Formats: sequence, C-alpha cells, structure tokens
Amino acid sequence: MKKFSNLAIPYIAWAAMMLIFPMLLIAMYSFTEQGNSIVSFSFTLDHYKKFFTDPDFLIVLWRSLWIALKTTLICLLLGYPLAYFIAKSEEKVQNTLVLMVTIPMWINMLVRTYAWIGLLSPDGLFSMILGFWGLGEVDILYTEASVLIGMIYNFLPFMILQINTSLCKMDNSLLEASADLGGNQVQTFVRVILPLSVPGIINGITLVFLPAVSSFFIPKLLGGGQYFLIGNLIENQFITVGEWNFGSAISMIMAIIMMLLMMAVRNVELKNEGGKGKKVTNEEG
Repeated sequence: MKKFSNLAIPYIAWAAMMLIFPMLLIAMYSFTEQGNSIVSFSFTLDHYKKFFTDPDFLIVLWRSLWIALKTTLICLLLGYPLAYFIAKSEEKVQNTLVLMVTIPMWINMLVRTYAWIGLLSPDGLFSMILGFWGLGEVDILYTEASVLIGMIYNFLPFMILQINTSLCKMDNSLLEASADLGGNQVQTFVRVILPLSVPGIINGITLVFLPAVSSFFIPKLLGGGQYFLIGNLIENQFITVGEWNFGSAISMIMAIIMMLLMMAVRNVELKNEGGKGKKVTNEEG
C-alpha cells in the first residue's frame, strides 16, 4: 500500500500543477478587481453580478445550453442505432466499423471543422446535392444549423463508442432467457437491452454535452462570428477585451454548472445500479 502511494505522488503533483493550481488561480481572479496583482487584491462579487444581471450574457448562456442539449439528443438518436448495429455484427465486421468511427478522430478537430466550411459553402458539396434533388441552393453556412452539424459530426463518435462498449459487455444469455420466456424483439429491447445499456448512454451524454456546451472554435468557424456561445464569450473576455477577471468569473460559473450536471448524471447512474442490484436480490429471494 505504501509502495502504491509513493508511485501515485508524481501523478498527484502533476494534477495539482496542471489542474488544481490553474483552477485556484481562475477562482482568485474571478473574485478580484480589474488590474489587481496576486499579492494584493480586494474581494468583490461584481463580476458575478455583472453576468447574472445582464440579459445578453444570460441569453448566450441559455443558447449554449440549448444547442448542447440538441447536439446531445441528436447524437443519442443517431448513435444508439449505429452502436447497436456494430454490437450485433460479427467480430471482424465490428472491428472494421469501430475503425471507421474512430478514423476521423485521428485528424485534428480544428482541421475537421475547417473542412465543413467547404462542404457547407454555397458552392460546396451540400448545395450540389440539394441542387441535384431540385431543392435549390440553401445558405446554411454561418447559421445555427451549420454549428449544430459541426458539433454533431465532432462529438458523435464519443456517443457511439460508449454505447457500443456497454452493448458488447452485455450477457447474451439474458437475451436467450428473454426469448425463452416468450419475449419478442421489442420487449427484449425495452426490458433487457435498453436498461443494460444505460451506463453507456450516460457516459455518452456526459462526453458529448460537456464539450458541446463549452465549445468555442466550432461556432467561431461555422458560425462566422454571428453565432455567439459561452465559449466564445470567455475567449473574447480573455483575448480581445482583456478583462481576465470577468472572463475568470464566467469560467467559474461554467465549471460549477458542469460539476452540477456531472453530479446529477452520476446520481442517475448510481440509482440505475442500485435498482439492478435490488432486482437481482428480489429474484434470488
């Protein structure tokens, strides 16, 4: 045990240096006046009051949460059938399909997002396909739809892989038992497959929603600066405006929101695990 704790010291030091210290520094800046040094500063809540009393900032926050929610729901609706299809395929086919899902992730996300500018431009592939079907040209670039498409494309693999992992770990004997008891495919899916895949769904929702709500370069590139999200607001305060204190306050607000969401998701996961354990105990009794 002592040997294990000694081996963990470098990782603890690294986490403290790269995670804890920067967060403490941001928290300190969020409670200080503009222009104060680290040595001497005065405590203030003005930056938080400024955010929550300005309707424009609240609109940006709501817009960020709303598009992250839509991204998560669409990724779930698209990702679950794909993950289910992969899990039900043969082992060799599974490996090929998983590789096809993960190959785009090998390319830098910024490069992948840049590629969508050409695809969604008025003379791009997307407009050519719509024109081929007689739908005419649709100016989708630099709109909410283009930002949503970019987020779904970049974050969909996280949803697919998490759900696929849960489905692959499923005990096939449970499906056979459901069939022996007279359950059809729909009943087996609703009562056996779906509940057992809940951990993967929860992990997928977490891995999609959290980066989507704080994304800044996807709306910046595909929104053309016209679709402003909370990540762009934070970037703007640090880089353009130079108000590090107010930018730190917004960062702390988003960090708290994300931690609360993660706690809520974790509680749902624990309740799901507890429900399964209680069900197994009752069946054994």
